[in-house]
Amino acid sequence: MRSTTPRATLLAPIVLGALALAACSASPTPAPTATATESAPPAAPIETPDATPSPTAEASAPSCETLISASLVEELTSYGWTARTDDFLVGATVVEGGLQCTWADFDGPATDNLLVFGWAPVAASEATRLQSDLIAQGWLREDGPQGTYITTDPQYAVAVDEDGYGMTYLFGDGWVTVALTKQGLVLIERPDA
Repeated sequence: MRSTTPRATLLAPIVLGALALAACSASPTPAPTATATESAPPAAPIETPDATPSPTAEASAPSCETLISASLVEELTSYGWTARTDDFLVGATVVEGGLQCTWADFDGPATDNLLVFGWAPVAASEATRLQSDLIAQGWLREDGPQGTYITTDPQYAVAVDEDGYGMTYLFGDGWVTVALTKQGLVLIERPDA
């Protein structure tokens, strides 16, 4: 599970700076004094960038609730399932900017009933390296019309779909997805990268 401590540590100076600026702007300014000199033309308004992110930017950030369809989220939550957000991992490598979601009943008794969905942006050179690392560990490669599938050897899979595929990564042009089974990949709604 991601820790919020580093984010809070990074945001603290920004929040304190914003509060200081707000305090300065809230204090009364002295009234201008009249002078006998020529009056200067009014100053042009100064445009300052908006410090708050636009709703569009926030809406495009992937989350466990947007990585799959709203109807699937509704169905999973109706079972009492929730999503745990993790770093996107390929083997032991964290892919920056990615998101991996594990859906399960975390409040219920421990079981192996869960679903995994993930997505990450990835450069072509990094994708090639990650695929090679998985294949060196015994994963299997299969090329398809959607991209390159790298799947765990079925004899070592935690779960398999009706075609016998276990956990599978799908590498496309600039992205990679992962699901607990190959069939689960079709449920992922990739964000715009």
